[in-house]
Amino acid sequence: MKQVALGSQGLTSSVMGLGCMGMSAFYGGATENESIRTIRRALDLGVTMFDTAEAYGPFTNEQLLGKALGGDRDRVGVATKFAIEFDDDGTPHGPNGSPEYARRALDRSLRHLGTDHIDLWYLHRVDPATPIEETIGAMGQAVESGKVRYIGVSETSAETLKKAHATFPITAIQSEYSLFERDAEHNGVLDTARELGIGFVPFSPLGRGFLGGTITRKDDLPEGDARRNLPRFSDSAIEANLRIVDVLRTLAERKGITPAQLALAWVIHNGTTPIPGTTKTHRVEENAAAADVELTREDLAEIDEASPHGAATGTRNTEAAMARDRG
Repeated sequence: MKQVALGSQGLTSSVMGLGCMGMSAFYGGATENESIRTIRRALDLGVTMFDTAEAYGPFTNEQLLGKALGGDRDRVGVATKFAIEFDDDGTPHGPNGSPEYARRALDRSLRHLGTDHIDLWYLHRVDPATPIEETIGAMGQAVESGKVRYIGVSETSAETLKKAHATFPITAIQSEYSLFERDAEHNGVLDTARELGIGFVPFSPLGRGFLGGTITRKDDLPEGDARRNLPRFSDSAIEANLRIVDVLRTLAERKGITPAQLALAWVIHNGTTPIPGTTKTHRVEENAAAADVELTREDLAEIDEASPHGAATGTRNTEAAMARDRG
């Protein structure tokens, strides 16, 4: 798979990474063996950026990724995140971006991943009680100590991104971005990242799986799946959003690709490095093939017409969660 510069600080990544969250948290249904096979298949296909976080489990996803990579760990980039304070037994205590907790979280992530360094360490969410300069300053010290190679932020505003970058060079920002969620094009985050030379890493580039075309009603999601509680996955919203997927499917079929490949090719074309998540080897194969899809000017115009900003019915998350996350 093609390798690209992620940001302007020196980090390189495959043009598409693998998001590992769903293997351990929030979506449900994955087994450890199946998840390890998926990670190993991604390695075979040339994926070199694997994304996790201490909150996924908590901790179990980092441990899974460390186990799956094994002796191949130094061939790839490992990205993890911290933001919510956890006791070592997994008890949560709310946001904590203090330098003290940052150092404690980092050392614990290193243990769980079985590595001596993190390639890309993100602030998962901004702690409103801690100035961003203090958090980023501590993260920068981790780079200087050699425990971290590069740092990033997730789900921040454009203004916070500027403050963070002024404190210590930010390599990447991770935010939700897809044909169903194009706010980053309109709130200044994507433009700010480009202006500052910061890589943009879309999570949920398949609209939390919806753009793959396999979800037709809420009951298609397993019991316990967090998406069942999201406005965009109510039955009425799904019915409305399927009309968009049907148009995208027609465009994809004309090109001889799947709707998921069309959606991933679109975010890649926009200069971003997506991290689609999956727990299935055949899905990681399908996703990886999107890296080779070329979109013409005519394709892009038709895609924009089918799914412009604001086209999706239902918000991507609950209002409370979105207010909390956009720091």
